[in-house]
Amino acid sequence: MKHELDYDVVVVGAGPAGSTTARYAAMNGADVLMIEKRQEIGSPVRCGEGIAKALLEKVDIEPNKRWIANEVLGARVISPNGSVVTLTERMAGDETGYVIYRDVFDKELAKIAAKEGVDIMLKTSAISILKENGKVTGVKAKHMGRMFDIKAKVVVGADGFESQIGRWAGINTNLKPSDVEIGFQYHMVGIDCDKDFSHFYLGSYAPGGYVWVFPKAQGEANVGIGLQLSKIKDKAAPKRYLDDFIKKHKELAKGKAIMQVAGAVSTCAPIERTVDDGIMLVGDSARQIDALTGGGIINACVAGKIAGETAAQAIKEEDVSKAFLNKYEMGWRDEMEDRLYRNWIAKEKLAELSDDTLNKLIDAISTYKVETITTLEILRAVQSKYPELVKEFEEML
Repeated sequence: MKHELDYDVVVVGAGPAGSTTARYAAMNGADVLMIEKRQEIGSPVRCGEGIAKALLEKVDIEPNKRWIANEVLGARVISPNGSVVTLTERMAGDETGYVIYRDVFDKELAKIAAKEGVDIMLKTSAISILKENGKVTGVKAKHMGRMFDIKAKVVVGADGFESQIGRWAGINTNLKPSDVEIGFQYHMVGIDCDKDFSHFYLGSYAPGGYVWVFPKAQGEANVGIGLQLSKIKDKAAPKRYLDDFIKKHKELAKGKAIMQVAGAVSTCAPIERTVDDGIMLVGDSARQIDALTGGGIINACVAGKIAGETAAQAIKEEDVSKAFLNKYEMGWRDEMEDRLYRNWIAKEKLAELSDDTLNKLIDAISTYKVETITTLEILRAVQSKYPELVKEFEEML
């Protein structure tokens, strides 16, 4: 006899997107199962570990010293020639505020979900989706070599960058090479770094991306690089570029790496749709990543809250159609689509700029009193010092 489980909602993936979706679905009355293919939630870490603290309030997450390594005041953006723009935490974007222990943070979100009644199964992979009359009705799963069906009224794909759930359901999440960022990071100790600021280095030493230094403690930081896939020839390139960068910066070269991680994120414009009958995608599986920074933790949580609430409401209304689940589609787009699209355009433009233009851009912003980082403010700054460059940036409007 074939083993079968039955739930209102099954969430595939126990990262921030999955745990938050599961949590809010359960809080609103749904019977929820969350499955995770790995044996431990949060590991291995594939993340720069920076998040904006102001946005935590949107998803009712209380800051906790268990998962906060360091609190920073803002960010410094450094041009190829060393010009610096200092941004307050409010101005600096999705990755500035707290530097966290990502593995502990993910476990904390899963723990909160479990306390709300979510069932969790580890070492459990979704190997296909179930369909009846063309509608998604659950997933086929594998746990410790045993295959079984999980029937669910709503399936949530929160299975990250490599998401299969969306593809199996016929939702187009394909990415161009220019919309994929390949990252490599060291956790370094014994370095010289400013504990109060995250640092972002732009220029040809990170084609189509940037180098980051996220301080976790005095003399300790995550030092990483993201490169646009279309601009590199092989998967080993990020490590080579980062090693070269570190060698040229004596404050980093004096340190030692105690851990290294690698991975990829999507840096595309918002995709056409993230729902269908009986299914929703959330987080990186829905490509809800800030293309400019590669940050996605808080976007995943904010979208997850909307997804969880929508799923629970759909269960109560006994309507899991695409039309009903479109409430989630509209909800997350109202919350972040404009910002994600603007930042994708900015990413596309920055990837084209020469080191000389980047030097002038950062110099212009550093000497102009910018109240908020917007396209208009950047154009005003450029116009005040390098009017000949304005034409190059007008399309960003």
